[in-house]
Amino acid sequence: MDHSLRTLDHGRSTLSLVHVVFGDQLNRQCSVISELPKNTVVLMVEVSSASTKPVSHYQRTLLFLSAMRAFAQELTEHGQRVHYVRITDAENTHTFQDEIVRCSRLIGATSLSCVRPGSHQALTSVQDAASALQIPFQLHEDSHFFDTPQGFNQWADGRKELRLEYYYRELRKKTGILMDSPKEPSGGAWNFDSENRKPWRGSTSDLPVPVSLPEDQIVAEVRKDLAVAMPDLPGKQHGFRWPITPAAANHHLHDFIENRLPRFGDYQDAIVAGQPFMHHGLLSSSLNLKLLNPRDVVAAALDAYNKGAAPINSVEGFIRQILGWREFIRGVYWREGPLYQDRNALHHTGSLPEWFWTADTDMKCQSDAIDPVLEYGYSHHIQRLMITGNFALTSGMNPKAVSDWFLGMFVDGVEWVTEPNVIGMALHADGGIVGSKPYASTGRYVKKMSDCCKTCRYKPEVKSGPEACPMSVMYWDFFMRHEERFTRNARMFHIKRNLERFDDQERSQIKYAATELRKSLGLAGETP
Repeated sequence: MDHSLRTLDHGRSTLSLVHVVFGDQLNRQCSVISELPKNTVVLMVEVSSASTKPVSHYQRTLLFLSAMRAFAQELTEHGQRVHYVRITDAENTHTFQDEIVRCSRLIGATSLSCVRPGSHQALTSVQDAASALQIPFQLHEDSHFFDTPQGFNQWADGRKELRLEYYYRELRKKTGILMDSPKEPSGGAWNFDSENRKPWRGSTSDLPVPVSLPEDQIVAEVRKDLAVAMPDLPGKQHGFRWPITPAAANHHLHDFIENRLPRFGDYQDAIVAGQPFMHHGLLSSSLNLKLLNPRDVVAAALDAYNKGAAPINSVEGFIRQILGWREFIRGVYWREGPLYQDRNALHHTGSLPEWFWTADTDMKCQSDAIDPVLEYGYSHHIQRLMITGNFALTSGMNPKAVSDWFLGMFVDGVEWVTEPNVIGMALHADGGIVGSKPYASTGRYVKKMSDCCKTCRYKPEVKSGPEACPMSVMYWDFFMRHEERFTRNARMFHIKRNLERFDDQERSQIKYAATELRKSLGLAGETP
């Protein structure tokens, strides 16, 4: 198959309207793309700054560039004119704004447009390019999502707190998804969280193996370009398994629905050493790049439920991630604005330890959570939140540094989804906008939900001494450091009661153990 891309001649032409498409907008079914005027050029650019600020996992860059090239090829095959700039092109300035300006002048653009992109920075780059060119700019809302930023704001305005559960119920009612009647949810309940917290106690041989498709010529070409342009990106280069086309993404979707959705609900929080995929969908990168339509994903899950192929706790738990959490997080991102990324309500300044880049730590749960990040650019949501994110929170790591690591090192990293999940959900650095309390736990939670502790040298029940579990030590140290803030929170009453049981000696031992751990783990920085 010919994977070459048609570009414009360098002279001006009648093609004067320029529509910018970013790497997370690869949706030919988008009404804006399908209804572009005939004199429109689609502009797509690969820039190195997208992989260096913050630094990106090799496979994340490989995925984005491969999927972009596949999309550009699809557009040209359907008659759309595309101007495509590769990362190895000699004229490439390697920033979005400069490339948009350069290419728009080359084309002779009289106006710029784009669908709302996945970051404030990307949107600003197009707006500023239009200003520099002194031409009009039009922003289109993204029909990929169930709701718009404006719709989210209408729901959020006047509320004292923004809570996922209430927004999710509103969208269920509005769309009719998993509703038996306008007011009655399917299965008689809005969620089935209480059924979805089982640890895996079976054999690893009983876990389903997700489908993995062979690499094609486009991926091979991108690999060659990266070897020249960015050979030193972190993460493993082999083992690439992520879809780069809608057809491949749909193949992965059907594999999940058939083979993993039925037990997804029961075991969505379970952790097994060396088994990063478990019963998870592995669809987030395809959704975030728009290779999959969330309506199709939800419809496939509903079809399995209606046919009796998947139980309500699995289907509702999965749909809540798509219809609920994904939409809620995006709403928060656009509502809070570009300064959200700098929120640091707890004044944490600790640096990221070296083992975030190597997985070389004797904390078994941490090494098991970071290993698949280095291997695939992936770990599942409980490893992200309750293992890596949990420890980053309680040990006092700088929120922006942690957020940048998550954004760059995961193949599904797009700013709108990463920032609120990390800054808000994992690190509570937004002061409670996303979550009403910190999502923190001791090593006891890890022991309950995983098999990591069986081969770890630390003991979850121990809070001081050489066998003290760092997860437990940092947990108690965190709540002692922020005792005044969190003991006023009604949801933290049990924490307050436990802290009241600690005498001065036990508090001193925990504080000393935490200080020594920070030194030994390379967590430089002040902790309040």
